[in-house]
Amino acid sequence: MRIISGKHKSKRISAPKNLPVRPTTDMAKESLFNILNNLYYFDSISVIDLFSGTGNISYEFASRGTEEIYAIDAHFNCIKFINQTSKDLDLNINTFKSDVYKFLEKTPLKADVIFADPPYDFKEEEFLKIADTIFDRNILKEEGLLIIEHSKHTTLSNHPCFSYEKRYGGNVFSFFEIKE
Repeated sequence: MRIISGKHKSKRISAPKNLPVRPTTDMAKESLFNILNNLYYFDSISVIDLFSGTGNISYEFASRGTEEIYAIDAHFNCIKFINQTSKDLDLNINTFKSDVYKFLEKTPLKADVIFADPPYDFKEEEFLKIADTIFDRNILKEEGLLIIEHSKHTTLSNHPCFSYEKRYGGNVFSFFEIKE
């Protein structure tokens, strides 16, 4: 994987083989950040990266100037890798080793962008529970976006806060926002 833009543009990062992850492809990530680049100033937003895995998405935000980033993953080695990479690249990423659902139930944090990349084999209701909890607990700031990455075989468009989706090969990003 590589960082696409910002102060660490083109930096390649190699994750250990033993991590239980499926990093977002560079093509899909670049397309996602092209969308976000038109919506936000990266240096003035806060981000929560759920199921952060290798930290791929967190590194991209940090490289582009985001200072307030929280990476959440239940796997100890994922958190350890993110901490080490953040230290090596001098990135400000706060990590939490936690089950994502437990984290969402207890967190006092609020964010402008919440990105979730759960395992693709999740059932539709497990994906929707992420969105339900975020909106029920007001974790997303008013002009914020929740983005859930999933496979093309999962449909999340029935959620009341669903806004739109973008497809990149087998990857889909579903976007959710607070509805008036």
